Amino acid sequence: MESSLRAARVATYVYFVLCGTLMGTWVVHIPAIEERVGISHATLGGLLVVLGFGAFVGMQVAGPLTDRLGTRTVVPAGGALCGATLFLPGLAQDLWTLAVALLVFGFCNGCLDVSMNAHAVHVEKAYGRPVMSGFHATFSVGGVLAALAGAGAASIGLNPAVTMAVMGTAGVVVALAAKRALLPAAPAVRRPGPAKETGTSPAVERLGSPGRVWLLAVLALMVMLCEGAANDWSALHLKDALGAPASTASFAYGTFAAAMTVGRLLADRFAARFGPMAILRYGAATAAVGITLVILCPWMTAVFTGWALFGLGLSGCIPQLFSAAGHVDPSAAGANVSRVAGLGYVGMLAGPAVIGWLTHLVALDHAFVLLTLLCVTTAVGAGVLRTDPVVVRRGGRADDRTRECEMPANTH
Repeated sequence: MESSLRAARVATYVYFVLCGTLMGTWVVHIPAIEERVGISHATLGGLLVVLGFGAFVGMQVAGPLTDRLGTRTVVPAGGALCGATLFLPGLAQDLWTLAVALLVFGFCNGCLDVSMNAHAVHVEKAYGRPVMSGFHATFSVGGVLAALAGAGAASIGLNPAVTMAVMGTAGVVVALAAKRALLPAAPAVRRPGPAKETGTSPAVERLGSPGRVWLLAVLALMVMLCEGAANDWSALHLKDALGAPASTASFAYGTFAAAMTVGRLLADRFAARFGPMAILRYGAATAAVGITLVILCPWMTAVFTGWALFGLGLSGCIPQLFSAAGHVDPSAAGANVSRVAGLGYVGMLAGPAVIGWLTHLVALDHAFVLLTLLCVTTAVGAGVLRTDPVVVRRGGRADDRTRECEMPANTH
């Protein structure tokens, strides 16, 4: 049993790397495809919204489907479809064919994204300790692999369509090959039995909040809005606010992304020791301090420190929110994760646009105050990860207690 669980964990890493690689392959070929199709940056921005819409719909479809058919069916299917449709943007010849290609690819990517996160929840529950952040860290590894593959293909003059077809085909093979190691079903959830008449065996009844998943989704929206804003505006801020050259400004995003990756590699250990609520609360607070440094400090070193703190603070937040959504009701993990991931994805897409809109009214530094406010709000709202209230009945007498909503007791 232990070896099969370890294999399932490795397979989950594989799917996260696969998802990051396939999406990263599209991202690194954006400039070449934009030039060949002959569209402007503004038009490309609209097409990225189309991709995001497709991903959102895919998430909402795949979530309930995962609960019904099981992750062993939906995860490899999502991975294979994502790989099989990767070449479509590379073949697009005009605006409309590119829009359709991105809609289809986005849909398949959304299916893979939600189903693999649902499986990650099941693996985490079987382990009895936090492992979700490690999975999210490997998604970034996939992006690095895509960048290396794209650079290598470009150096030998390979056509983007060919590169994307090769990477997509490899993705299909990997998605199908890793299928057997996935868990066949969600781990059984222990349900407390009815109390004996003697009162020696307590019955525990959860008093769950019906709005918990949507509260988690709202927090995910705020966190991912901050991530999206950092992705698109960090380098531009350094260039505009401090007059840094483009070569130096690009390190602002690099600092943020590196801190995010390191933070996710470490977050599981801290979550096991201090609990997911602490990761969300103090992580969001750290991010608020970081972006405030970016806003207020005129020194390059301090700004880089701010972006590092911002990335480090945000790094563990989304994994905890996804994990908590999946553990609210393990039998509906896919549907719940799809709601949280879907609204979070809306935030990721909206972040750059919201900051851009605010820059028409105030300076970019002042627009970043919104990110500070969102981080503070997330820190305050971290109580949604607090232990669930339960009623423990002993011999007919009710007693209020609490228990962890996300995880079984740590088995270390």
